[in-house]
Amino acid sequence: MDPQASDADAYIDFAQSKGMKVSHVIDTHIQADHISGGRLLASKTGAAYCLHESADVAFDFTPLTDGQKIACGNTFIKVLHTPGHTPESICLQVTDKSRGPEPWFLLTGDTLFIGSVGRPDLPGSAEVSARELYQSLHRKILPLPDTVEIYPSHFSGSVCGAGMSGKPASTLGFEKRFNPLLSMSSEDEFVLAITKDTLPKPGEMMEILARNQGRAQLL
Repeated sequence: MDPQASDADAYIDFAQSKGMKVSHVIDTHIQADHISGGRLLASKTGAAYCLHESADVAFDFTPLTDGQKIACGNTFIKVLHTPGHTPESICLQVTDKSRGPEPWFLLTGDTLFIGSVGRPDLPGSAEVSARELYQSLHRKILPLPDTVEIYPSHFSGSVCGAGMSGKPASTLGFEKRFNPLLSMSSEDEFVLAITKDTLPKPGEMMEILARNQGRAQLL
């Protein structure tokens, strides 16, 4: 999920060391802070390169839909469309049928961070996106069991959100208790909290977006 271009070979080496095959390469959204290695990794492994069906890109990809399930041996991945950080953002809910019927962990991309949430101002209207993010969190993520483990794509130091913890993982129950943005009393309070401060844009953001959208030559 969300591989960087510089890490493509490391993914391949790891899969080979475990005797595994890369069948799907998934970007949770169009990246604005780094060159995606998704298409490169897919081309090297013969895997499907996947984005949410709404992704605005200039190349062919395997479209994912909300609620779709991808089987991977004993596990399956359920796609949750969670717009807000970007319109095409998704989270990936993973269940291991050999361990139990409930979701095991959630790959949250840039939708939910440890201690924070994704910034809403990169795709366009910050307020509109913030309201979409609130609905995504409250309709798709917060109803999941408290035991679900949370693995975001970034932690402290990234410009994709403010106030992120340096811890790379958590549980949904812990985030419900201690992530201040998940306990806001209203949508309006949430929107005000995440739009009141202007964060710096990622360096070379427009060039990175163009490359990840297939509208500029890849490195």
